[in-house]
This record gives sequence, C-alpha cells and structure tokens, in this order.
Amino acid sequence: QVQLVESGGGLVQPGGSLRLSCAFSGFSLDYYAIGWFRQAPGKEREGVSCINRNTGSTFYADSVKGRFTISRDNAKNTVYLQMNSLKPEDTAVYYCAGVHVGLLRFWANPSRYGYWGQGTQVTVSS
Repeated sequence: QVQLVESGGGLVQPGGSLRLSCAFSGFSLDYYAIGWFRQAPGKEREGVSCINRNTGSTFYADSVKGRFTISRDNAKNTVYLQMNSLKPEDTAVYYCAGVHVGLLRFWANPSRYGYWGQGTQVTVSS
C-alpha cells in the first residue's frame, strides 16, 4: 500500500528554480528515508538527494551540492526538493523513492529502494 506521488516539474530557464514535492503514504514502519533520483534519456538512473524521515539527515550528489536542498514536512508526509541555479544538464525525469532505514551509506543505489513514484519531468532550457 506504499504510494509516492511526485509533482512540481516543468520547464524553466537556466539559472531558474523549481520545487518538487513527493507526497507519500502507506509506510508500515516509522523509520524510513525518501530519495530523489533522476534519469535522462539514454542514461542510468542516478541518485540526487536523500533524507532520513526520522533524523533529518541529508545526502546529496556532488553535482547538485550547493544548488539543491531536500527537506521534509512529516506532518504532511511530504518531502521537497528545492532546485536552484538550474542547468541544462539537470534536465531529466525526477523520481522519488522510499526505503526502510538501515545503513544509508549506499543511499544513491536505486536497487535499494522498493517503492517508486511515477516521475515528473524537469526541463531546463531557454
């Protein structure tokens, strides 16, 4: 019954900003993490960011550090990804995914996540 739904994608000019939302429900355990991944055509799915729902600990890919910020509102069961200073290479379908919390050393490995949203398109272009 776990469900995740992304929203907030769209078309934005280089240097612009977008905020993605991931609304989730159905987790039977209180301790879990939500990750953001992205996939461009012909490329592997890559981890963008992750947040521990319980502790608030965050992780970021080197390519987005300083530009993207992940946050959560536990009362609303929602995780956000604020994306600033967007670049054309950020263009991709963005997915949120859920994983039961354990060792998050390998947070960026999509194989560890058992639950996925449908994705939302982000296009950065002039």
